[in-house]
Amino acid sequence: MSQLQSPTGTAAGSEGQEHPPHADAALHRSLRNRHIQLIALGGAIGTGLFYGAADSIGAAGPAVIVSYLVGGVIIYLVMRALGEMSVDNPISGAFSQYAHDYWGDLAGFVSGWNYWFNYIAVSMAELSVVGIYINYWFPAMRPWASAAAMLLLITAVNLLQVKAYGEFEFWFAIIKVVAICAMIAFGLWIMAFGAGGTPATGISNLWSHGGFAPHGLHGVMTGLVVVMFSFGGVELIGITAGEAEDPQRSIPKAINQVVYRILIFYIGAVFVIVSLTPWNRIDGKASPFVQIFDQIGIPGAAAILNAVVLTAAISAYNSGLYSNGRMLFSLAHQGNAPRVLGTVNRQGSPWVGVVASSAVTAAAVVLTAVLPSQAFEYVMSIALIAAFINWGMVVVTQLLFRRRLDAGAVAALRFRMPGAPYTNWLVLAFMAVIVVLMVASGNPAYQIAVGIGPVWLTILVVGWALSRLARRRRSESAQNPQNQGEADPR
Repeated sequence: MSQLQSPTGTAAGSEGQEHPPHADAALHRSLRNRHIQLIALGGAIGTGLFYGAADSIGAAGPAVIVSYLVGGVIIYLVMRALGEMSVDNPISGAFSQYAHDYWGDLAGFVSGWNYWFNYIAVSMAELSVVGIYINYWFPAMRPWASAAAMLLLITAVNLLQVKAYGEFEFWFAIIKVVAICAMIAFGLWIMAFGAGGTPATGISNLWSHGGFAPHGLHGVMTGLVVVMFSFGGVELIGITAGEAEDPQRSIPKAINQVVYRILIFYIGAVFVIVSLTPWNRIDGKASPFVQIFDQIGIPGAAAILNAVVLTAAISAYNSGLYSNGRMLFSLAHQGNAPRVLGTVNRQGSPWVGVVASSAVTAAAVVLTAVLPSQAFEYVMSIALIAAFINWGMVVVTQLLFRRRLDAGAVAALRFRMPGAPYTNWLVLAFMAVIVVLMVASGNPAYQIAVGIGPVWLTILVVGWALSRLARRRRSESAQNPQNQGEADPR
């Protein structure tokens, strides 16, 4: 492992150095393959599926299944681009550090801070729906109070050793995975045989209410907006590279297994939802999973599922806070954030970055109090724009990474992105189409989010320029000390 670099803003590495020194020695490589896979699952299987599926189903109808298939292919290509670089150079900070090394200082700054911003929005989305789940049991409880309690609990977990965090997330994600599998199996049983006095439903709901694609191709594409938000989080595999025991083996295995598992869980779960009940009866007032089993009348099933979706939100927020702490740690050691954010405690946790991220995420508690019914849609839309910026920068960085290699070096890569560079351009074109659809949708939340994107990028570029100016002045001051206190000898 490389030596610890002091976060003083020096360049990432000297010319001719294959991989620049990095600060990962301060972190503990104690995450195993099972941790890495479940961390990525925990980040990706959350509110986007358990709550946001209502919006995507409303837009596409049963054809939302196609939306998930298309979105899954795109996110797989993004993950393979990231995986190629992560296996070649496994470091904490992942794509921010790669953008910094292979693209430039500005790209590293923008990528890192944008990812942090993305997961702040994702974490806020998770917090914003906690009250909806809690209110299923306790209608009188204030949603903001539930969000505040979860915020404090998960912050405490993230200040422990990374192995403790990995175990926490492993078991929380296991609950989600087991619950989804059980729900899919139970749903298939009801379709075939019925249950609880409900006759077998079959699969006629897939086409009996306006057809399989009641809103046509436009509906399928519009449904991709929420679908792509749902897939956000699988890139956490790259963030874990700096703390993985055997990244050359565990990262490729985790990427390949997580992507197809997510496709199975998402497509299987959504297939059950739109088969058990007419798609146009899903109103979004609760998790679609809870609503369906409430309507069917299976005793206790809805309450159990509500506990599961609550666990899912906690798990996804846990993954978000983990990634944000590591991203601020990486930015500090690039010289792109205050050096205090690169501080770790004795447990190996970048505690200042974790606490700072948690404090900013607390804005979700306020937003939930002010806009309890609209908070999720707004922060979800903003998170998606930030995710698109991240994913776009990942595939562009991978293009630049490849350009540094000759044919022999490319052939020697252990985990190559399939179809590059053509698949890179496919991903970029797809994301451009989704942004256009968001603008044309007429949905104020989507349109505001698209407007925020360029403004946020401008803020980042200005912030980078100011930080470089301040760094230059400090450097000049150190090289040319002013002896203003000396008296004139005459």
